[in-house]
Amino acid sequence: MTLNEVHTSSLIVHVKPQYLATISQQILAIPNTEIPATSEDGKIIVVLETENQGYVTDAIDKINNLDHVLITFLVYHHIEHYDTQAEGKL
Repeated sequence: MTLNEVHTSSLIVHVKPQYLATISQQILAIPNTEIPATSEDGKIIVVLETENQGYVTDAIDKINNLDHVLITFLVYHHIEHYDTQAEGKL
C-alpha cells in the first residue's frame, strides 16, 4: 500500500497596489499556484495544491522575496492522505 498526500493551502499576499498585476503574474509563474481573487488595495488570495509541506513553505519564501511584496501569510492548510493502489477499485 502506497500512501500519498495532497496539501491544499491558501495564502494572502499583501503588495503595493501599483504592483498588483506584476506580482500576480510572478506568483502564477510559481508551479501549483492559482489566484482566485485580488483586491484593488493590493491583496492577493493564492491557493496552492502540492505533494508536500516543504513546497508550501518554499512557495511562501519565494513570494515573500518578490520585490514590492509587503507580507505573505498562511491562512489555511489541509493534508489529504490517499492510497494510490486503492484508486479505481470498488
